[in-house]
Amino acid sequence: MKHTEAWKRNTPNEIKIGLISISDRASKGVYQDEGIPALKKWLMSAITTPIIFHERLIADESETITETIVELADDLGCDLILTTGGTGPSLRDVTPEATLEAGTREMPGFGEQMRQISLRFVPTAILSRQTAVLREIEGHTALIINLPGQPKAIAETLEGLKDVDGKSLVPGIFAAVPYCLDLIGGPYIETQESLIKAFRPKSAIKK
Repeated sequence: MKHTEAWKRNTPNEIKIGLISISDRASKGVYQDEGIPALKKWLMSAITTPIIFHERLIADESETITETIVELADDLGCDLILTTGGTGPSLRDVTPEATLEAGTREMPGFGEQMRQISLRFVPTAILSRQTAVLREIEGHTALIINLPGQPKAIAETLEGLKDVDGKSLVPGIFAAVPYCLDLIGGPYIETQESLIKAFRPKSAIKK
C-alpha cells in the first residue's frame, strides 16, 4: 500500500493518535462533547514523546464508526485510535460491534481490565462492552481501544488506581499500550512515569 503525505512523521518516534467521540446528541450540537477534550488532556500529560492528534465527533451509527476507524488507520496512518462512548447495552450503543468490524484481530484484555477498574466504583461496570482490536493492513498496524464516555472514567481506566501514597492498586490499561505499539511496528513512545509507567520487558527498553 502506498503511503500518502498524511503518513509522514516529523520525528521517528512521533505517534499519530486518532480520537473518536461517539454521541448522537454531541455530534448534533445539543451539548458540548467532553470525551475528546478529556482524552487529549490526559494523553498530553501522560506521553512525553511527540504526538499528532486527529479528532472526529460522530453519531452512534455503526457504519460511520467503522468507516471513521478505517479512515484514521488507513488514510491518516494513526498508530493508536481511542473511541469514547457507545459501549453500553442500549440499542444505540454499537461501538464495540463497529470496532470489531474494522479490526482484523481482537485484543480482549483491554476490555477485561477496564471493567476490573470500573468495578471498584460501580457494580454496573459489568454492563460495559468495551473491547480493543488491531487493524492490520499492508505496511501498517493500528491499535483501536474503546473507552468509557465519562471524562472521570476515561482517566481512571487509562491511569489505573493508586493508593494515598501513589502506589498502584490496579494497573491502568495505558501501561501496556507502548509495548503493544512496539510489537506491532509502531513508534517507541515514552510516558510520564509519575502518572503512568509504561511496562516493557528489560530487553525491549531503549536507552
